[in-house]
Amino acid sequence: MSPCDPMSKQEVQAAHKDEPYDMRFPSYLGFWKRSIPGLEEQPRFDLYDEPHWKRKQQILNDHPEIADLYGYDTNTVWITLATVCVQMGLAYLFGQILTDWNWTMVLVAYVVGGSFSTQIGIIFHEFTHNLCAATTLQNRWVGNVANIPLLVPLAQSFRRYHLEHHTYQGVYGYDPDLPLEWELRLIGNDPIKKFFWLIIYGVMYIGRGLAQQKQLSRWELYNWAWSIACDVVIYRFCGLRGIIYLVISVLLGFGLHPGAAHFIQEHYTFRDGQETYSYYGSGNYFWLNIGYHNEHHDFPLVPWTKLPEIKRIAPEYYDNLAYHTSWFAVLYMFITSSLLAPQSRVVRTLDAHRYARKNLKVPNPTQMKEISPEKADFVARMKKAADMAMEKSRAHKIVSGA
Repeated sequence: MSPCDPMSKQEVQAAHKDEPYDMRFPSYLGFWKRSIPGLEEQPRFDLYDEPHWKRKQQILNDHPEIADLYGYDTNTVWITLATVCVQMGLAYLFGQILTDWNWTMVLVAYVVGGSFSTQIGIIFHEFTHNLCAATTLQNRWVGNVANIPLLVPLAQSFRRYHLEHHTYQGVYGYDPDLPLEWELRLIGNDPIKKFFWLIIYGVMYIGRGLAQQKQLSRWELYNWAWSIACDVVIYRFCGLRGIIYLVISVLLGFGLHPGAAHFIQEHYTFRDGQETYSYYGSGNYFWLNIGYHNEHHDFPLVPWTKLPEIKRIAPEYYDNLAYHTSWFAVLYMFITSSLLAPQSRVVRTLDAHRYARKNLKVPNPTQMKEISPEKADFVARMKKAADMAMEKSRAHKIVSGA
């Protein structure tokens, strides 16, 4: 996926020449308008760096006590063991005992197995940030144990690419969470194609990592050896049907399943200027508060059990953001709405990201007061520029389609 009309490094610098600080303060919402499928073909291009690193600084200026929430929660280890045991028990049940309960197996694989499979993905998320145990080595092994029911070695690769997603959120060619360009062309804004795209979204997520063509790391190789050994043991005790149950659980869980809706909820643009969204619904109780995504990106060193506390401490930084309350509604809107498609993302070039990160600083309270009078005029000019960029993009589509 590439921006429709990315600026050169010199053009990026020229665009920011009159900006003494990052004028997105204090919320760090962007000045861009979201890409509208049908009227445009590409994601929206942004001139700034990803917002969460600066949001963290801004919030800590006002609420330094949030840093006390940093750490890890070993309860995640016990949840990991319970999740693995449930999936292994069900694999044995359908593999060796209920050997003719085919449709029941599929139903259980979706409702129970799919839910636990997506929970494993969230455990990956926790161990990636060293939020399960005291050391990196211990966290890596939490990931390997959690990986057992998924059969395919994913834990260590997820860790590698997810950390890159945090560092380079929205940066074209560096953020593995962004849809590939052929996905945009193939899926477009067709509801049927979007429906089937969501069904195989888990497979696409893996494919985006593979598209970066990086050599396997040492821990990824360990993960392969560990998974192969575990798969042999599972086959020995649960048989082929047990393996089939686990495969169905993974495919259904990471497809059109409420536990996988957070993949759409998190960074697909439902509102102008906002590129990350939280979910505040009942699903957070089972899926380890994965919905608190703005809070997590702002403070990735806070374990899942304490993410709601961030919102409670600093409501002025979260209550004004758009959020979701239903994952079912997220999936329904994405499929049926003509305003949402794989292109509904914001992207930035590496030059834009690096320049804004290095040169556009977070103002302190005194500096914020000094530049506040000129901020309104600056924001008006940036929004006008965003309107012009949107019209340029739409004109490009009209001309190219003529």
